[in-house]
Amino acid sequence: MNEQAGGMRGAVKPLPEIKPFPVVDYGSAMLVEPFQADRIEPERQAARGGLKPDLQRRREPLESFPLESLKMVGMLERGRASHALIQADAHIHQVRVGNHMGQNFGVVTAIGVNPMGETAVTLKELVEDINGDWVERTSSLLLQERQEAGK
Repeated sequence: MNEQAGGMRGAVKPLPEIKPFPVVDYGSAMLVEPFQADRIEPERQAARGGLKPDLQRRREPLESFPLESLKMVGMLERGRASHALIQADAHIHQVRVGNHMGQNFGVVTAIGVNPMGETAVTLKELVEDINGDWVERTSSLLLQERQEAGK
């Protein structure tokens, strides 16, 4: 075995010569800096003074739930004031116009029968778009009617 191993010698080719690259000085300080976003889009940052959520206000309990997980299970009317009954997990919450709910800074704007004849809670939500601007979106929670067994 030693005879066979002795006859096997590998040959490694020498590494190719590395050519040095010339150093180029970036001496154009007055041109656009590729890593500074405020010099590329200054007008976009100036236009961001529109809609913004109030991050300083105290959060309400229903704002910790996604809107898709909330259910409207009833409605109460006291005089002219309407209150919606919203189920979140195993708890029922009373909501009126002006309350906040959902994780997208939703504000209740109406409680009652919508133009399609359905009892609903209507909200205006603030959602951030792909450009970082805040856009208002209207959403609704419809009354969930329980179906009787056998019907």
